[in-house]
Amino acid sequence: MIIIAESGSTKTNWLTQEKQLFETIGFNPMFHSTEFIFEELNKNEALRNVRQQFTKVYFYGASCSSAERNKIVSDALQHFFEKATVIEVDHDLKAAAVATYTGKPGIACILGTGSNSCLYDGKNIHEEVPALGYVLGDEGSGAWFGKRLMALFLYHKLPPATEKLFKEKYKLEKEKIFDMVYRQLNANRALAVYAKVLDESPDKDFMSELVKEGFREFFKYHVACYKNYEQYPVHFVGSIAFIFKTELEAVAQEFGSRVGIVDRNPVYRLLEWHLR
Repeated sequence: MIIIAESGSTKTNWLTQEKQLFETIGFNPMFHSTEFIFEELNKNEALRNVRQQFTKVYFYGASCSSAERNKIVSDALQHFFEKATVIEVDHDLKAAAVATYTGKPGIACILGTGSNSCLYDGKNIHEEVPALGYVLGDEGSGAWFGKRLMALFLYHKLPPATEKLFKEKYKLEKEKIFDMVYRQLNANRALAVYAKVLDESPDKDFMSELVKEGFREFFKYHVACYKNYEQYPVHFVGSIAFIFKTELEAVAQEFGSRVGIVDRNPVYRLLEWHLR
């Protein structure tokens, strides 16, 4: 039996051939060791109880784009799924590409905790620009929006109701933010948590414009970089794309582009692809 894992920086969805779904934290070999990944998997009792059933494990994850990093993940998976004879680790961008492929070339994008894009023709993945991560890039992602909101909060540039929300509900102040961003591990994941304020805030017009600002940056660097990009549908996976689909479609129209599939949880499409 097979199990498919689709992992971002925040969470990993594990889907079995029988459509049983498990969830763990996200694993990123840029930040996590083989030992850490194995230990976290072992904490999940439900997954641990069925791990002997799987002979094939397919893992798609953030930063799984080099042999060295992929080995960090595959070694942990081999240790955990002891009966597996096939373990394959690949990039989350490939997952986005094959999960949204409709039979015609398209631009496949990730808008979740992080962001990325590629052009996929059904056989080959073409990346025009690299993903720079949350410090230098990740435009339009949860981490990018979290970073923008933190900066606007500290600069006192948020509408009063949103500033009040940050202070009263989230107890935010400068030292707490600095500690989260500059001293703690997984700052990208911590920042992305606050992207939910985009939807929670009563200042709907302000937040909608902020979302469009982030999406314009994404289209500028990660969609318009492809030659004749207007001729391709632009597909998206990830929670940010799903929640703010209205703003996404509006920005796509500004760029003369069109949005195709928007899937919050592509692991089900990945399973179908593997079963085919």
